[in-house]
Amino acid sequence: MTTDHGKIETPFFMPVGTVGAVKTQSSNEISQLSKILLSNTYHLYLRPGVEVLKAVGGLHNFMNWDGSILTDSGGFQVFSLSGLRKITDDGVTFQSHIDGSKHHFTPESVVETQRVIGSDFMMMLDICPPGDADRATWIDALNKTTQWAKKAMKYYSETEGHYGFHQVLLPIVQGGTDHELRKQSAEELMSLDAQAYAVGGLAVGESKNDMLDTTQLMGELLPMEKSRYLMGVGTPADLVRCVSRGIDMFDCVMPTRNARNGQLFTSTGKVNIRNAKYKNDFSEIDSNSASPMSKSFSKAYLHHLFKINEVLGLRIATQHNLYFYTQLMKTMRMEILNDNFTPWSRQFLDLYEGGES
Repeated sequence: MTTDHGKIETPFFMPVGTVGAVKTQSSNEISQLSKILLSNTYHLYLRPGVEVLKAVGGLHNFMNWDGSILTDSGGFQVFSLSGLRKITDDGVTFQSHIDGSKHHFTPESVVETQRVIGSDFMMMLDICPPGDADRATWIDALNKTTQWAKKAMKYYSETEGHYGFHQVLLPIVQGGTDHELRKQSAEELMSLDAQAYAVGGLAVGESKNDMLDTTQLMGELLPMEKSRYLMGVGTPADLVRCVSRGIDMFDCVMPTRNARNGQLFTSTGKVNIRNAKYKNDFSEIDSNSASPMSKSFSKAYLHHLFKINEVLGLRIATQHNLYFYTQLMKTMRMEILNDNFTPWSRQFLDLYEGGES
């Protein structure tokens, strides 16, 4: 995928910088790992606010980031507020989780906010119901999502960005794990002829098999020549399985959030660095990794940093996990080009899913 901020090879994983920062990492450090990151419209709308972002010339300038940015619409965050929001045909009214102030998002206003943010990829406002919701809830979410998508695309086609570069608007397929509803949503949104498509409403409480079966269907239905983005997924094994089902773009807080809780993703599986057995383990964090963090520090040292609540431990673990994720995507790209993805993926899954140490 090519944006005015660079070329991104697919499939790729986006580090999550919800509020315009990947926790514990600088923009320069992230740029050594990824050419794209994800931020959140809801959070940026509330803080620092559209006035600040417009005055500085967008999020790229604000956080000194030269790569591409994808912003999700904030819809998932708004609908997670439960009792603090009200959905109507034209959008959603919600209370800020910060100060209780009331705000209203419409399909058009969400696009305009992302115009101000200046993201390269903008997500449409959608309704993301829980994975265990009933079919009637899924149908209502699907219908409103399609209705809002048409409004968003109309506003997008009639407006331009503020900073002189092209922005791509992505619709989000909904429908729960009901294949008939997913097909309906995909067909309705494909009529908009967007440049890329997202799959939402997964990894929200449904079973892993249902998630994978639905992803398989999306890979078969959505246009092969356009990138497909699976939102909020997932584990290393999830990434491998979903790439095999036709997904090109991923994001998830797992590598960064788990890092801050002491869980590392390594070439031989997951490691809980807080475990006492690492107190005297002076081996590298991951002997099979070329990550500077893995080579520079031992498990014993990182264990020590977590025990004393030293922020350096969070930084090391976060960089290590993000390196692991981005290298995993790089390896998948290579195996695809070598026509070796299927046997490689079987070997990876056999090795990787052996548990946690």
